[in-house]
Amino acid sequence: MLRITCAALAGLLGLWGVSNTALADGIRGEVGAGLSYQPHDPTGSRYETRPVPYVDLDWGNVSLSTDDGLTWSAVDTHGFSAGPYINYLQGRTSNGSLQGLRNVSDMAEVGGFVQYAPADFWRVYAQLGQAVGGGHSQSGTLGKLGGELGYPLGGGIIGSSGLVAHFADARQANTFFGVDDHEAAATGFRPYNASGGFQNVTLTQSFEFPLAPHWSLLTSASWVHLVGSAANSSIVKQTGDVNQGQVQTAISYKFD
Repeated sequence: MLRITCAALAGLLGLWGVSNTALADGIRGEVGAGLSYQPHDPTGSRYETRPVPYVDLDWGNVSLSTDDGLTWSAVDTHGFSAGPYINYLQGRTSNGSLQGLRNVSDMAEVGGFVQYAPADFWRVYAQLGQAVGGGHSQSGTLGKLGGELGYPLGGGIIGSSGLVAHFADARQANTFFGVDDHEAAATGFRPYNASGGFQNVTLTQSFEFPLAPHWSLLTSASWVHLVGSAANSSIVKQTGDVNQGQVQTAISYKFD
């Protein structure tokens, strides 16, 4: 549950141009706003409450969502879809227990996706992208593999369960989990060189409660378990947490 850099904006405008023809189909989906209680950064060094948008909109083969960003299904047939996407990557302000580590710029993620969703209530998908617009050495390759299942619970209440595995190359992993010699001297964290591979597994449970015609209350809770090189980072071991949580709530308006 988005500051996009100039490089990312170019990609965004490209996809927006594609969406012009899709606008003729009309907009479907939901928009809203809410709050999230979540880790300050992927190491789980501390938690904070943030305002968050909620977006889940479709214009024909173009979609915009809080989780997946702006996507264009260039191929869309028999439940299978694929195409480009652009999304937002949140940075990090290194203060508090992280004082002395590098700040991480907000970045964009540009790449491609494939998805199989033969019905509206379930999907499996994969994404592979490149982080762009960050500072020196603050970019790299990242992606995710996941699945999501939705189901009615009665009384208009809709449940949704999702499981996602995130991975990154060594450059992207070191952006948040690495500690170089200069940072070690300034912070007391043990020097650490993160390697590529899977970084975490995230399990999310969400519910949508009807409030009035067109209006809903959305809630979700996520459990994030760091694995591999991310879990072994000296930042995680000294001030972070391998097991992290996140809760969100929002009010949304649904377009017919």
